[in-house]
Amino acid sequence: MKVDTALKVAPTPPSRTAAKPAGTAAAGEQVKLSDAAQLKGSEPPVNNSRVQEIKQAIAEGRFRVNPEAIAERLITTAQELINAQRKA
Repeated sequence: MKVDTALKVAPTPPSRTAAKPAGTAAAGEQVKLSDAAQLKGSEPPVNNSRVQEIKQAIAEGRFRVNPEAIAERLITTAQELINAQRKA
């Protein structure tokens, strides 16, 4: 069986509204940051020493993945996103 490697991309449909250049707002328009954008500014910086510890543990084969903790965090995050969308 031969696999067709040609990439076929569907054309993008034209937009119904004209896009405004970034940074422009008409008088009286309000601009509100999304919850994700607001949280981004409040996140603590990356803990480089912790990152190095994890890298070392992976390299030495000591790093263990806790699927239960990952599943719990995913569910919590999904619930928070759903609740944030309902409030908006």
